[in-house]
Amino acid sequence: MIPLSRATVTPEMKQAMLDVVDSGRFILGPETQAFEKEFAAYIGTRHAIAVSQGTAAIQLSLQAIGIEPGGEVLVPAMTAFPTIEGVIHAGATPVFVDNDRFGAMDPADAARRITRRTVGMVPVHLYGGAADLGALRALAARHNIWIVEDCCQAHGARWGDRTVGSIGRAGCFSFYPSKNLTVFGDGGMVTTDEPEIDRKVRLLRDHGRSDKYTHVAVGYNLRFNDVQAAVGRRQLALLESFVARRREIASRYDSAFSKIPRVAVPIERAGTRMVYHLYPVRLADQATRDALQGHLKARGVETGIHYPIANHLQPAMADRGAPPSLPESESLAKTSLSLPMFPGLSDRDADTVVAEVARFFQA
Repeated sequence: MIPLSRATVTPEMKQAMLDVVDSGRFILGPETQAFEKEFAAYIGTRHAIAVSQGTAAIQLSLQAIGIEPGGEVLVPAMTAFPTIEGVIHAGATPVFVDNDRFGAMDPADAARRITRRTVGMVPVHLYGGAADLGALRALAARHNIWIVEDCCQAHGARWGDRTVGSIGRAGCFSFYPSKNLTVFGDGGMVTTDEPEIDRKVRLLRDHGRSDKYTHVAVGYNLRFNDVQAAVGRRQLALLESFVARRREIASRYDSAFSKIPRVAVPIERAGTRMVYHLYPVRLADQATRDALQGHLKARGVETGIHYPIANHLQPAMADRGAPPSLPESESLAKTSLSLPMFPGLSDRDADTVVAEVARFFQA
């Protein structure tokens, strides 16, 4: 089986975990503090706060900014549902926006969704490609609303000469095992230049306490641990090499699929660096997508669908009124198929994936 994704594991990562076990310092200890400092330096922000998951990063970022009841936040319809959960748990009302041809929030549709209740937006750098931050920042400035970036699939992606996560008021990252940077479990990070957001997220992640027994706010248990921080630090040191290898594989796929016109490859936005957390190809219709997935599975190639249900059509949203018509998001849900993509994928296995896709269309 050629897997869809596989985490990179090194002896140094294993030893770092054992060193933490021997230290006896497990929660928000020296490894977490070092990881936060190193991650902030990599992203290019003054602060980074480690939290329990990417969903928590979104929730706490929005709570730190402040959401009044009824406040609306623009979100893309095509993304992982945890993006929407983070917005809702923060007390905001998600307003779904269609996606552009790159898979990210469409600025033109976002403009149509703004009302007097709109307070901010959470664009997602989906698949590892940067959203159209130029147009979205201009839109936000015109309407005096904020941007919080969902970078959970985009560690190391760039917009111009800046790393995503350094452009909005906060950036939110996930370290789930399939991500470009993992901690061998759940984990997340908030990045920001604003001292007050830094202070509030740190407070809320740890029961709202200013010291061990003084609780100045009602917070949460959304802390990070040092075993995973030790892994994260070693993964961060390798992240640029991971990005380079993902881009090599994407280039190999791009070249091969250019000879198969019925397969549309993911597009890198001009002026950005895509880090290819996923490599989703698009097919003519759902029937073709599903048939290709079945063909590849039978031949030992794992694939994924990211995501089969656009979020405005999720059952959990059914009590929020009639869903809007978002044709691009709905089309992505029906026609996208993610092919194997991870730094350890060999050229031989990548070529096998391509050969099996070609065999499907020849048949």
